[in-house]
Parts: sequence; C-alpha cells; structure tokens
Amino acid sequence: MEGLAKKLKKHSGSKGESAIVACHPAESPIPASWFNSKSGKKIPLKSVTSIVDGLKKSYIEKLRPLEKTYQFQDFVSPLLTSSDFDAKPMVMLLGQYSTGKTTFIKHLLKTSYPGAHIGPEPTTDRFVVITSGPDERCIPGNTIAVQADMPYSGLSSFGTAFLSKFECSQMPHPLLEHVTFVDTPGVLSGEKQRTQRSYDFTGVTSWFAAKCDLILLLFDPHKLDISDEFKRVIGSLRGHDDKIRIVLNKADQVDAQQLMRVYGALLWSLGKVLNTPEVMRVYIGSFNDKPIRETAAGPLGMKLFQKEQDDLLSDLNDIPKKACDRRINEFVKRARAAKVHAHIVSHLKKEMPALMGKAKAQQKLLDSLDEQFAKVQKELHLPPGDFPSVEEYRELLSSYNFDKFEKLRPKMVQGVDDMLAYDIPELLKKFRNPYD
Repeated sequence: MEGLAKKLKKHSGSKGESAIVACHPAESPIPASWFNSKSGKKIPLKSVTSIVDGLKKSYIEKLRPLEKTYQFQDFVSPLLTSSDFDAKPMVMLLGQYSTGKTTFIKHLLKTSYPGAHIGPEPTTDRFVVITSGPDERCIPGNTIAVQADMPYSGLSSFGTAFLSKFECSQMPHPLLEHVTFVDTPGVLSGEKQRTQRSYDFTGVTSWFAAKCDLILLLFDPHKLDISDEFKRVIGSLRGHDDKIRIVLNKADQVDAQQLMRVYGALLWSLGKVLNTPEVMRVYIGSFNDKPIRETAAGPLGMKLFQKEQDDLLSDLNDIPKKACDRRINEFVKRARAAKVHAHIVSHLKKEMPALMGKAKAQQKLLDSLDEQFAKVQKELHLPPGDFPSVEEYRELLSSYNFDKFEKLRPKMVQGVDDMLAYDIPELLKKFRNPYD
C-alpha cells in the first residue's frame, strides 16, 4: 500500500485542499445549536459557503420537520446532527475472524494503532473506530456516543451492552486526517455463538454501512464458507451495494492452480448470498507487512498481486475525492426514504375507522401491509425501489397505535420535493467539486 498517504498528502495541497475542506469544514458557519431547535429554522443564505453547508440548510429547513412529524427516527434512522455532515469519509472492514482485517489497517497505516490485537484466534472483540487525534489513546464507547463533535451519537440506541463493546482509537497520522477506519469483530459461525452476542450485531453493521463510504469484505483462501451470521450481515448491507468491495486476502498461501479454484469458489459462494446479476469486484492479494511468498505465488502471482494492490490503492485514494458526491447521494437517498415513510404512515392513519373496531382494523392493515404498500405506490406513482422491507416495517409498526399517527401534510412533502428538484441541483451548480 505504498504511496496512499503520500497521494492523499499531495491532494491536500493546492487544488485538493478545497475539495476536502468543501466536505469537512473545520468551522462551519452553520452552528450545531441550530440542529437542536424545535422547528425548521430559516438559515440566512450568506451562511452557506460550501456543499455541506447547503445540505445542512436543506435538512434543518425542509427534511428534518418531515422526519420529526412522521417519527422517521424510530423506523429508519436517527435524526442527523451537525457532526454527521462534517464527518470524514469512513471505510469499514468486515469478515470472519482471522481474515486479516486489523492487519490490513495496520498495513495501510504502516504502524499499529492503540488497542490493536492480532492473532489466529478471534481477537478483535469490539467495534473500533480508528481516527485522527492529537495523541495516542483509546476512548470508551459511552464517552464517544455523547461527544457532539463525533458522528456516533446514533449508536446510543443500541444500549450499554453495545457501547461497552465499542471504542475509538485516536492517533496522529497523515492518512487518518482524510479517512476514518472501522475495524469490526470477526463474524462468527454457528447459531450458539451468534445468540451469545449481547447486542444486535447485524443492526450495528447496518448503521455503520449507511455512514461508510466504502465497505471491504475480507476473505482468506481457507475461510470461504459464508456462515449464517455472515449471510445476515451481508443481507444488512442491502441498498449499499455500490460501496462493497471484496478482498481475497492471504492469497500467497496457495499456489496459482489452487488460487484459481479458490477464486471460483468464492464467487460461487457470494453469488448465492448477494443476489445481484452483476459480478462483484474482487481484489486478490496479501495485504500485510510480510514479503509475498514467491514460492507459492510464482512470478505470475507476484505481478498479479501488485496490479490488484494498485487497483485497491486507487479505489481507496478516490474516497476523499468522492466524499462530497457520496454525502449528497446519501442525503438524497434519506430524503426519498423519509418521503415514502410519510406517505405510508399517513395512509395507515387514513385507513383507520373514526370510532369503533380500531384494534381489529389495525391488525387487518398489518396483515395486508404488502397490499397497502402497493396501494400507496400506485396512487402516488412512487418507485417500488424506494419502499422499505415489508417484514421489517410490520415488526416496527406492531408496537404503534396507527390512530396516533399524523395525517399527510402536502405542504411539508412538497417542500422535500422542491428541495430534491431545485435546491440540491442549484447547490451543485453553485459549489462545484474542485476535483472536476
């Protein structure tokens, strides 16, 4: 991975500096306190000095009032804070134990980070966020979750059981000034081990997946089986397919013929889990500090590993460049999800009887939720791809009283439509990505 920090350093001068600042301003003109106001506050146009400021303005004025009215935060995702917009790009590593996740990060940083443990047994037993800081230290999860300048307040919803298995590792490093890494516990195989986790592992992974810019799924030639838990984890990445990259690590442990078979077997296994017609991009290599075993790889393997490493390096190097685009993409995705949620909730409210038989009517609506989704979609001409999972929503809705939901407020929904149709394109016209 030689040269990644060097390339990022090069981008932080002249042209590149404005690109990174455009996404992560040190002092945003829009104060964090405006996110705590009870209603959609009007923000003066002079406060908008970058794309991220424009997104904050649109969120506070138009999208957040809709989310709060229809309880979007209870169903899909917590309300956004100022730190969610200002956060650096994130890269998450997922895989079964001992596939080289921690070693991969260590290899990129060219040094170990505080709290890193490496071994053949399941060593990383917690989610670790590796980020830039003035000194080397580990910050416990409960502390990180309440820090206003960190984008992890949403993790509080997973409770103390999870926060005790979460920590932030800070250290001064040039690469970490541009990118944050998320190291995860090895995914377990076997139902017994899965049920022994004291928190919702799949839920936490899904939360991080929504925030991340890149998700690396690591495999090694001797661990190609996809366990039930790993299958659930990959399933929780639904909707983030464009962020997923597959890494076949420790590939120098097998010879060229075995590697060919391993590669085929890996694609076959993934094809059964990912359910996409497209072939996933797989990077083959040995991402650690040891020299590649030429006896196993051969001269052809050495050349292949080098090319694959360069491709992965290029992908990682593009992350800060694409940070603004990714931020806009996630914002638009969230706005569309919030709009659909508002229509679903208000439709269920409308279908409830005025006086008698409310409990029976609610149960009937829950049982025919897929039909209600189809009705909303047909009436309002909404794309089916914007609708959430019926089963997940049924489970969440069962604990609510439909009668207490808000009626549809067309003006509020129209505000979000105008934001998507006019405000965001205008913002992109006004503040172009300096890399273009």
